Amino acid sequence: MASADNKIYFIITAKPPPPYGYIKAGEICFIDKQRFNTRQKNNDTDVLPVVRMGKVTDTLLDKVLLQPLSRRSAELLMAVESNEDRLLVLNDPEALEKASNLSAGCQVHVEYKGQWLTGVIRYIGSLKSFSSDPLTGVFFGVELQGEDKGKGQNDGSFSYKTYFTCPKNSGIFAPFTRIKPVYHKPSAPLLPTQSSLSITTTEPLKAGDRVTFFGDKNAHHGMVMDIKDHPDGKMVLISTDKDEEGKRGGEMLIPLDCVIKEELLNKDETEKMDTSQGAGMGGVTDSDEITVGSLVQFLGKTLLYGIVRWIGYLPDFPGMTAGLELEDSSAGVNDGTYKGKRYFNCPPYCGLFVKLSSCRPDDRFSGVKKKLFNGNSDNDEAMVSEEQDNVPPIRTEDVSNRLIGKMKGIQGHCNSCYMDSALFRQGFVSEQSVMNLRKQLQKREHCPTYTTDEKDPEEFLSLIMQEILFLDPPLILCSQSGSIQKVQSCYYYQIFMDYNHHLVLPTVQQLLEHSFYSNSLKLAEVPSCLILTMPRSGKSFKMFPKIIPSTELDITGLLADGPQQCVLCGQLANQECAECFRDAAFSDTGFKYFCVKCSAQVHSHQQRRCHKPSTLILPQGFSYSQSSGSDRRTPPREKLELFAVLCIETSHYVSFVKYGPQDTDWIFFDSMADRVGESDGYNIPEVRACPEVGQYLHMPLAQLANQVPREMEGVAKRLFCDGYMYLYQSKTMSLYR
Repeated sequence: MASADNKIYFIITAKPPPPYGYIKAGEICFIDKQRFNTRQKNNDTDVLPVVRMGKVTDTLLDKVLLQPLSRRSAELLMAVESNEDRLLVLNDPEALEKASNLSAGCQVHVEYKGQWLTGVIRYIGSLKSFSSDPLTGVFFGVELQGEDKGKGQNDGSFSYKTYFTCPKNSGIFAPFTRIKPVYHKPSAPLLPTQSSLSITTTEPLKAGDRVTFFGDKNAHHGMVMDIKDHPDGKMVLISTDKDEEGKRGGEMLIPLDCVIKEELLNKDETEKMDTSQGAGMGGVTDSDEITVGSLVQFLGKTLLYGIVRWIGYLPDFPGMTAGLELEDSSAGVNDGTYKGKRYFNCPPYCGLFVKLSSCRPDDRFSGVKKKLFNGNSDNDEAMVSEEQDNVPPIRTEDVSNRLIGKMKGIQGHCNSCYMDSALFRQGFVSEQSVMNLRKQLQKREHCPTYTTDEKDPEEFLSLIMQEILFLDPPLILCSQSGSIQKVQSCYYYQIFMDYNHHLVLPTVQQLLEHSFYSNSLKLAEVPSCLILTMPRSGKSFKMFPKIIPSTELDITGLLADGPQQCVLCGQLANQECAECFRDAAFSDTGFKYFCVKCSAQVHSHQQRRCHKPSTLILPQGFSYSQSSGSDRRTPPREKLELFAVLCIETSHYVSFVKYGPQDTDWIFFDSMADRVGESDGYNIPEVRACPEVGQYLHMPLAQLANQVPREMEGVAKRLFCDGYMYLYQSKTMSLYR
């Protein structure tokens, strides 16, 4: 039961008796090893204080209900969505053992939509960027191979984060219950490239041979230490140059069929490079478009991405050469020097010199649309849509080079700023591409003014999400009318305010709460994304001259179902008082929930004796008794984080986007920041860093209230005075929806 992280893990094998009947069999829990050892010394292990995953307090459970797990088994089981399925897997310990032995580069079958597809493991690990639990579920990222390419669900990305790279719809993330290892000789080589390579492994391996196998993103290299027999086939013990975490000197056990002798791989790569010199139409190759500063991809032993920093001739290096600064800081071999001479500057192990003819434009930034003309350039039917692969997020340290500057983002044209600001993306998108999209939307909606007139960004986003992306509405609202509860779903929420309020310099938090209160609304569930539009009377009249964006939106009190916290003592609330919401004695933020004791005290005041608090239905697992009082556990808080704001001033939309984890990681985008020429000219889009926005957002409210808008630094005034739409996200829910 030992654990490397000083935790001992268990799975609950049966539903506990009262008062813990709310705990489900199949949940994973843990106890600190030191705490367990202390209880063991005192012969006090019949009942253990374990902490269930996702919780912060411990629960006393009889040890007969707990089955010990290794850390690896707990991680694998955490990825299984259903508690019932976890319990079924316990009856098949061999499946857990096989999954624990799998590594990146192994060929497997993966179940998807009822079919078993063939692929290669490229990633093994968590899909959560942050968790307060000591471990998270381990998923297998599989790149589909052969005839099954294109039958998957992604390109190695999940929730806007790239875990490995593969062609579009050729990646799948799955728990181990949907993975079956394949140890027989594969019919196709296991390489993360677009084309198949004629590599055979008929020449036997022996100890001392240099070999290559492919991991989650890059090729791994090492030396054969031993070849061992295994019930499912031969396995190769490899001393790697780098282990899976990038550290040197790791040893890994890899199936024989997943290992390639390096001399065979190098021979095939040389032949492939020679045959690719004359590729292209009419003698013109993609490399003719590449200049210094171009974003390119290079097909070596794996697919690499980088920026061209230098083009020229190197001594003893045939042909035109490109010096690349690679995105992957471990894939290069130099810092821009060759044989002691510097040709460009980049961080260590990020530089690589390659043949210019082997570089191709980075297809992650290819155009969204392409015209195919059949002798008639006016033929709209000749316009076809070419779907673009998902663009992985940019690393924070690369934002300055990749995003910031003029002619970056979407180029505005003919009242398109409402679209440009809502669709802001990396790279450069020409006005013609946007017009092509507007034409297609015009046909779809049968609206004759989509290519000329300005629309509301919330209507445009709703159209994109519903008609183009086919997304379910992320927001589910419930309203109470007498004894009847109505539920409705929507893509965004328009904040409406009655005029019976005393807010002068409101926060988004206050506006949302007052709007929900005035309209008797609650959230049926935590939304993965919450799009809010501010109260206005048309586009010209603002109800408030300045609104404070809430960087964090606490929606706990807005949830229809879920434990609430007493606003006075912090314990579990049992009652809600609608009349107290506007009471000046309380804060301007939050619905007013009370425990029974505090409610009695509050409503003993003569001004509140006429209030009629309503009783809350306690969620499963929480209880209240007259003898012991309120449940003393602190209810969890549900919070959303701000990631973008759209602003409008004199019918012109701009956007602010948060791109990194730091408070100051904000950028400002204007699709019509400047213009060249008059009627026959064009607009110049611009993206600029605006760290001052983050500084203002995290300023104390009293200090921020005293700021004079026209004296604010940079573009901060536009954020606080012209806010139109605020976009929030739940990092937890975005993993599932």
